[in-house]
Amino acid sequence: MKIVITTPVYYPQINGVAVFSHNLARGLSSRGHEVLVITPSQTGIRHVSKSSGVKVAYLDATKLHVYPDQIHAVPKKKKLLYKHSLRASVMPGRQMRRILSEFQPDVIHVQGSDPIGVAASRYAKKHGIPLVMTEHNQPEVLTESLPLPGVLKRPANKVLSSYFRKRLARADFMTMPTELAFGHLFKTKEIEIPFEAISNGVDLTAFKPGEASDALYRKYDIPRGVPIVLYVGRLDPEKRVSVVLKAFRDFSQKCDNNKLDSLSKTLFVVVGDGVDKSHLAKEALKMGLDSQVKFLGRVTGEDLYNIYRMGDIFVTASEIETQGIVLIEAAATGLPLIAVDAGAVSEVCRDGVNGYLLKPGDASGISEAMFKLLSDPRLLGQMSKNSIEIASEHSFAKTLDRFIEIYDNLCKKGLKTK
Repeated sequence: MKIVITTPVYYPQINGVAVFSHNLARGLSSRGHEVLVITPSQTGIRHVSKSSGVKVAYLDATKLHVYPDQIHAVPKKKKLLYKHSLRASVMPGRQMRRILSEFQPDVIHVQGSDPIGVAASRYAKKHGIPLVMTEHNQPEVLTESLPLPGVLKRPANKVLSSYFRKRLARADFMTMPTELAFGHLFKTKEIEIPFEAISNGVDLTAFKPGEASDALYRKYDIPRGVPIVLYVGRLDPEKRVSVVLKAFRDFSQKCDNNKLDSLSKTLFVVVGDGVDKSHLAKEALKMGLDSQVKFLGRVTGEDLYNIYRMGDIFVTASEIETQGIVLIEAAATGLPLIAVDAGAVSEVCRDGVNGYLLKPGDASGISEAMFKLLSDPRLLGQMSKNSIEIASEHSFAKTLDRFIEIYDNLCKKGLKTK
């Protein structure tokens, strides 16, 4: 098949949508399909490239200024406007029509509700091309990062929810990563088009248990043999890493007070970048934790797989996950999870099975869960095994099989008229 994927963000940017779109495009290409990805150019200049068999059309794009581009390092001092800022294609209609008419797709798969996705959806409907839509976000994910007064966020969420529902209703097939994500946005009995919860999935051949090399420990200046609490993801305020930092402070104080030497050397390793990174580093210094908190910055590829293997537990306090690819990656590597019972996290982190779910913002509860796991090797080992078993349900190979089946079925139904 000839398949178009549209996405507002794409590799080498790092977030759930970018990672999933990149994995999907490469996976489809590896199965012999012709794939075209359409996304905003993060240089601002339209161009076309090809990598791993995937053709990527980068469209003209405008700087948003208020948010970093997730490629360059975020400045240590928080800025109102960023030099290297995220870009978006504001009026891509003409470029989209030309690109799509030249490519002549059999299926269009839209990720999200950005202007490129809107233009692709209109083209699909006009030309009778099967349209699949995947919504990765909830309205709260978008409004949480906007500088809106709290009193305006609830009505903004209602408006966005209505917009999301109307947009998704135009699809021939609609997906979201989890059942919980669907239930948050829809009364599922009222959905009139085919829909399915399909996990974003991870590559279980890459994210798996193992030992990191001595060279990697040296590269990131991490000592062997000490317990490691791990966080991987964006360092933006809505990810609530500050809550985990407070929990780690409480955990460290408890270990010191009880003279637990084996746990007193525990490190909190933070992987990722974002607008909150400099603030978190300052907070760690104020707490006297600067020697115990390691900020590694943006890490990808083989190094990332192996950094997961360094960890003993994975902790997040994010309340906005529609699934959380990093949670699946951590579980697949064998890490017990500590998270908050919000969003769709509970589908991966199962309380008392492969980790603990706490109330949002409960730093004390997260701290107690850290202590419970790291002080009990037997419990840690059992939850590690359970994480691996749960992650096996989220194989990207299964995700890829299912999307190919959906595309094929839609094409066979004769929706396409060209």
